[in-house]
Amino acid sequence: MKFLCSWSGGKDSCYAFYKAIESGFKPSVLLNVMNEFGDRSRSHGITKEVLQAQADALSLPIHFFSSTWEDYEEKYIENLKKVAMDYPISHTVFGDIDIESHKAWEEKVSDAANLVAVLPLWQGDRKQLVLEMIDVGIEAIIVSCNQDLGSEFLGKTIDASIISEFESMGVDACGENGEFHTLVVNAPFFKNRIPVKIKEKVVSSNYNFANLQLID
Repeated sequence: MKFLCSWSGGKDSCYAFYKAIESGFKPSVLLNVMNEFGDRSRSHGITKEVLQAQADALSLPIHFFSSTWEDYEEKYIENLKKVAMDYPISHTVFGDIDIESHKAWEEKVSDAANLVAVLPLWQGDRKQLVLEMIDVGIEAIIVSCNQDLGSEFLGKTIDASIISEFESMGVDACGENGEFHTLVVNAPFFKNRIPVKIKEKVVSSNYNFANLQLID
């Protein structure tokens, strides 16, 4: 029952990690996909340095690989197979909630590596899941967001008040429609807080990103 966690650095993968452990699974390794330049994560735009700090706070190894969107699936399967050879894992854990095509893809790539996909958050109520994360003590900040939210939301902490603000704006509480992405900076199961600051805010492809820097 040892697992690899598909680790974006954000709230959903972190909560899925926690829920998997609650269900009796044991973590062995994290996996993150970087962009083709290897300097930022493919999904959330987080640097390798910050993601490594999260892995260190969890006392776990993290496996990185770089990919374009075009060869993403091929490289994902290739790297799952590699990690399964290096670590005694039988399962993969993902943080998706209710998008069927994502679930089908995760099951497909896991099966290709002879692993079983587990989605601990699957079919949960989106708002309720975020409130549960907050109650558990997962502290996450917004590190990228669309123009409906705007750059002023970068760096804000996900809490009950911001969820109410999202709802008043017609924004999904969990950001499942791609409105925003997060970085977990602390959790009860972290050895230490991840000390980051926003170095600068940039716009890329009509999306706002926070360039983060670890604080010594």
